Amino acid sequence: MKGKTASMEKVEFIAYDSSLAPYFKELNVSWLRQYFVVEPIDEIMLSDPQTYIIDKGGYIFFARLAGEIVGTFAFVKTDGIFELGKMAVSEKQRGKKIGNQMLDFCLASAKQLGMNKLFLYSNTKLENAIHLYRKYGFTEVPFGSSAYKRSNIKMEVTI
Repeated sequence: MKGKTASMEKVEFIAYDSSLAPYFKELNVSWLRQYFVVEPIDEIMLSDPQTYIIDKGGYIFFARLAGEIVGTFAFVKTDGIFELGKMAVSEKQRGKKIGNQMLDFCLASAKQLGMNKLFLYSNTKLENAIHLYRKYGFTEVPFGSSAYKRSNIKMEVTI
């Protein structure tokens, strides 16, 4: 076989525990600062995920690779439906297909949790993310409104 084949390291997924809250904030703030700004709504949710996500019926998961937390995402419950949000991968771990593994786990978890549909808000300047979402079956839907100023696209997938 010619050339190198990229081997994908297997990521382990773990559910939210209050001891992991600092990673949730750190990963998201790092990502937001790289591409946008940390908006007031982000600061509120990231500083107290227990109150603003978990206690409202949502879920947070973390991706762990070789004992290190390298990614996170949340299912944020809003009006009885779930938003896939706060998805971030450590900058030094990008390009290793962790986002693919996170979306595989995300969709399997959503199904296991009885969700029929997920939606997300993003920005079209994040071409790699939009491509990844489309690869996993997300399609663009009417935007409506978003709490995030950075958002300019809404997508959803039926589970």
